[in-house]
Amino acid sequence: MISIKQLSYALSIEETLHFKKASEKCHISQSALSTALNELERQLGLQIFERDNKKVLVTPIGKQVLLQARYIILQVEDLQHFAETQKSPLSYPLNIGLIPTVAPYILPKLLPVLNQRYPDAQLNIVESQSHILVEKVRQGDLDTAILALPFPCDGLLSLKFWDEDFYWVTLKGNKYSQQQEISSDKLKHCNLLLLKEGHCLKDHILSACKMTAQIANQNVSATSLNTLIQMVLGNIGTTLIPEMAIEQLTLQHKSLSVVHLNEPGPHRQLAFIVRPNFTRLSSIETLITICKEQLG
Repeated sequence: MISIKQLSYALSIEETLHFKKASEKCHISQSALSTALNELERQLGLQIFERDNKKVLVTPIGKQVLLQARYIILQVEDLQHFAETQKSPLSYPLNIGLIPTVAPYILPKLLPVLNQRYPDAQLNIVESQSHILVEKVRQGDLDTAILALPFPCDGLLSLKFWDEDFYWVTLKGNKYSQQQEISSDKLKHCNLLLLKEGHCLKDHILSACKMTAQIANQNVSATSLNTLIQMVLGNIGTTLIPEMAIEQLTLQHKSLSVVHLNEPGPHRQLAFIVRPNFTRLSSIETLITICKEQLG
């Protein structure tokens, strides 16, 4: 009979395309891995991989087999976790992803409260860009992720918990720095600095301001909001940041002014994304409650 271990070994080979690396990842010998794979292929009557001394390739039928294998393993994991839903929230380790424009600003608010109320809780945190996190949630590598919406999450559930606007950051002395509000039309003339391509915050800002990427400074390739703030402090330009980042990024810099972006909002929404059949929603609901409390 086909075993879960055989399927797991096959998926490790698919990921590494290397028998030695796959055996190390699975903590078994290379010969044991080869034997398990040969037995799996014999039981199926199909060849999953083409292999020689130099390379490993997935056969066309093998790709379909591995797709089913991944689905089966997710189902088994969900079954194993089912009993956890009868226990207190966060009684089982939770693998959670966060995007770089959220993680540094929400974790300092979330983790202290979580440690106090649920001292045995274990969060395994991954920080990455939205498209990577979405795929990891789909594949089961992550249980959930916090994203900024809108972002395509087809096939996943989005549990929204926070709406926020963007704020313009500039040096005091700028002709608009004393205003309470600023429109996107004025920002077109303020040397706006944004994150590099691939960060959803850039897309959200351009959408909120009804701008094209060509209007923003194309010589900037920053990957963090902190870097953008340092550029503003160096009088290179101005930038926009989400509300949750204001305190951490600007309060210690007395030379900065923070002005609300006067465009229809909310400019972005934060949400937990999960697979539709995820069995530990009570843990996600607990995190949502804490996030709402701490973000106000």
